[in-house]
Amino acid sequence: MIDFIYQDPYPILKDETQYRKITSDFVKVEQFGEREVLTVDPKGLELLAEEALTDVSFMLRTTHLQKLRNILDDPEATDNDRFVAYNLLQNASVAAEGQLPSCQDTGTAIVMAKKGESIFTGADDAEWLSKGIFNTYQKRNLRYSQIVPISMFEEKNSGSNLPAQIDIYAKKGASYEFLFMAKGGGSANKTYLYQQTKSLLNDKSLDAFIRAKIKDLGTSACPPYHLALVIGGTSAEATLATVKKASAGYFDNLPTSGNMAGQAFRDLEWEERVQKICQESEIGAQFGGKYFTHDVRVIRLPRHAASCPVGLGVSCSADRNIKGKITKDGIFLEQLEVNPKQFLPETAPHLEAPVEIDLDQPMADILAKLSQYPIKTRLKLNGTVIVARDIAHAKIKELLDAGKPMPEYFKNHPVYYAGPAKTPEGMASGSFGPTTAGRMDVYVDEFQKHGGSMVMLAKGNRTKQVTDACNKYGGFYLGSIGGPAAILAQDNILKVEVVDFEELGMEAVRKITVKDFPAFIITDDKGNDFFENL
Repeated sequence: MIDFIYQDPYPILKDETQYRKITSDFVKVEQFGEREVLTVDPKGLELLAEEALTDVSFMLRTTHLQKLRNILDDPEATDNDRFVAYNLLQNASVAAEGQLPSCQDTGTAIVMAKKGESIFTGADDAEWLSKGIFNTYQKRNLRYSQIVPISMFEEKNSGSNLPAQIDIYAKKGASYEFLFMAKGGGSANKTYLYQQTKSLLNDKSLDAFIRAKIKDLGTSACPPYHLALVIGGTSAEATLATVKKASAGYFDNLPTSGNMAGQAFRDLEWEERVQKICQESEIGAQFGGKYFTHDVRVIRLPRHAASCPVGLGVSCSADRNIKGKITKDGIFLEQLEVNPKQFLPETAPHLEAPVEIDLDQPMADILAKLSQYPIKTRLKLNGTVIVARDIAHAKIKELLDAGKPMPEYFKNHPVYYAGPAKTPEGMASGSFGPTTAGRMDVYVDEFQKHGGSMVMLAKGNRTKQVTDACNKYGGFYLGSIGGPAAILAQDNILKVEVVDFEELGMEAVRKITVKDFPAFIITDDKGNDFFENL
């Protein structure tokens, strides 16, 4: 006969978060019979959500910024690692001013909450949290990224960035705890579930598995990453939920060993091993080097005897996670870093001078110039660029399928895969960083066949079909740093105008003028690809 055992499946042993107090309003302790209840005016939920999504869109955690500075101070970091880290710190400094969000993909708003049984709001809490999120996206220079289905194939932008994902759990006590996230599509798309078996659970097999799966992440989600690996889980959804929270640092204070109650725990030995594997991959901070990851969290969970789910995911260079809480003392929010400039060195890292490319010359001349340089070459782009992403590419393919010609703008200019945030008053552009290149891979061969997409600019690694198309038609794929959308808007984008499909909102085709826009040659016209050589 075995005794009944129950404990919190995820026993967070302490909370070292530094909070700032938003207000003492909206909360009061009342007596209901023989017990005290903390009543919370739902307007307090609205305020907390609005403040949280505002802060997390423009500021980052101090610990995250310190890790970027550590790259600059590490003699083993490559020039490319330092170049990316320096740009990300510059970007954080610009974003902290509160006008340009750190990333143009201002994300899906996600709220995970734990509501004590002695909390009373008298309302639908998700509605009031959604209202606060709505307020932030209406008032701030953020992007509306949520697409809602009208029918199976017809979709429209919601125009508000709603709906949000809101999950509220019950717990003991008289406190209400929150984790707010703004999760961009790039990092969200790099969340993987692998259904494995007991055969994985030995040293040799697990090591080989991790080495293979790390490559699935690639660079399209803007490393350096905070990586989470979760082994086990009572269900697939439990595994993936743990991945998301672990990547946000939510489970940093779990125990470091298991017990017969099945508690989740961090495996510190495997965290060090996986971090070393990531360093040895030489993928680096986007363009080769040591810093593919800032850190790794490995969490072990219980499992069904017939199942062994494994989850892998990341929080990207836009590490937009923030905690909140409501207690009898008021409403509190995690203090993010208000002065990122303190992490910038006095002088920029020394790098070899980039090759300057004039984009306002004929496309044939641009291609001839690029053909003179090998992959990995750092570039400085000046001139006219066309901006188009998923829906615009689909629209152009519809034109080609109907026997109509490729638009001249797609043949005459490089194409930048991006979608901007709202433009602050008095500025030429809102935050305007690159989106994931791989989503456009299916169009490249056909578009280049018709003379378009001959020079592409975006972030992340691409499939072999792009390498083959560039080799066949003489095209190039240039990599832009994923993450520094604010500084690109402030320093490198001089003019923005819509030229086609205006009804698509942030997916419309735009023409932009760029100055000293940084990029690297990733795929060339000779069949070479930077990431294949790592």
